[in-house]
Amino acid sequence: MMSAHDKMRQVIYLKRNAIQDLIAWKNSEDRKPLVLKGARQVGKTWLMKEFGKNYYSSCVYFNFDEEDELKSIFKTDKNPERIIELLGLLSGEKIIPGKTLIIFDEVQECPEALNSLKYFKEKAGAYHIIAAGSLLGTLLAQPKSYPVGMVNLLELYPLTFDEFLAAIDEPLYIYYCSIQKEQPVETIFHNKLLEAYNYYLIIGGMPECVASWVKSKDPKRIDQIQNELVTIYENDFAKHNGKVNSGRILMVFRSIVTQLAKDNEKFIYGCLKEGARARDFEEAIEWLVSAGMLNRIYNVSKPEHPLSAFDQLNHFKLFVFDTGLLKHMAGLDNSAILLKTGYQFKGPLTENFVLQQLKRQFQVEPRYFSEKHGEIDFLLQVGTDIIPVETKGGEDKSAPNFKAFIRDRQPAAAIRYSKMGYVKNGDITNIPLYLARRTKELL
Repeated sequence: MMSAHDKMRQVIYLKRNAIQDLIAWKNSEDRKPLVLKGARQVGKTWLMKEFGKNYYSSCVYFNFDEEDELKSIFKTDKNPERIIELLGLLSGEKIIPGKTLIIFDEVQECPEALNSLKYFKEKAGAYHIIAAGSLLGTLLAQPKSYPVGMVNLLELYPLTFDEFLAAIDEPLYIYYCSIQKEQPVETIFHNKLLEAYNYYLIIGGMPECVASWVKSKDPKRIDQIQNELVTIYENDFAKHNGKVNSGRILMVFRSIVTQLAKDNEKFIYGCLKEGARARDFEEAIEWLVSAGMLNRIYNVSKPEHPLSAFDQLNHFKLFVFDTGLLKHMAGLDNSAILLKTGYQFKGPLTENFVLQQLKRQFQVEPRYFSEKHGEIDFLLQVGTDIIPVETKGGEDKSAPNFKAFIRDRQPAAAIRYSKMGYVKNGDITNIPLYLARRTKELL
């Protein structure tokens, strides 16, 4: 197995958009200690160290999983100045407010360290601290487990398509960034970007997979890494599940491919086992969503502003947080994506990709809507406007129910993601799938 240090070295050149969020945090006047959430292996440790190296005079790093004796500092002392003194002695560095970045990694292993952030906010706000850890989301979802209101929160996801493109083909990435609203994309670039999109479906956005592809272009190695990642996650379910039944977490996680392969992708408890009820599996689903492993979108009873007011909490879909991992879990052969226009799992894989790119673009998370004519894949809330979205894995034209929705409700805009070019056609703007990440600015 590759050491953590080797993995680190491999991902050193991956551009991460979250660096901009960290710079904004550093420069903010009302900055609080920052808690960085995100599923395991999405690049949190690398990002914090890279940020510390490039934007601070010095950086001190503490890992609560590797250095057990660290925990005693936080168990015996709540005074931030005394904690800083001890951390300085441990690291051999003078910790200077505003000049030194303090990193607490795997902080879920020491709840006292997580809680100490409250005292830093109240009594020692000049120190810059970032805390991160695997499955922190599940801890933060529990009441009283961390200092609410005393920290800033930032979530890190796998690489989005634009970050992926920057890693595999920088000149094409520069062109991609230059595309303006309603600007036709030249055929040669359109085809290159579609090819990169197909690669993204296979490789996904996990940093280790992307770095491996850049380095060796070996599809077998990508498959192997994805397999290892799924195994790591499934082992986590058993080790870190708290009071939630780990067998049920595993059943939900392993059912996602089957759930998405149905005609109606709404999550059905009966697919887990015969006679399964919501109350038996709700906690397992919450755990997986909080851990950042699954993305959940709710169905709304009305496609109106504000969307969250119309959430049907028992009517939702679950998607995997990384499209490459979903492709691997579904056992899809690469040739299906690269060569064939139609394959069985194309619709769900495309939706999974689009949702992954839409995450954090809009203040309100996307929803979906069902009516007698059929289903609207996603609804976006932009200001007070509700924008319907259709996803197509190929060059297909819009479905009749999508056109009917537009005709009846006359939204301010309507989007179809597909492999066709970037073109406005009547009421519908066709945005190529590779531009899904730039939806907000292109609107």
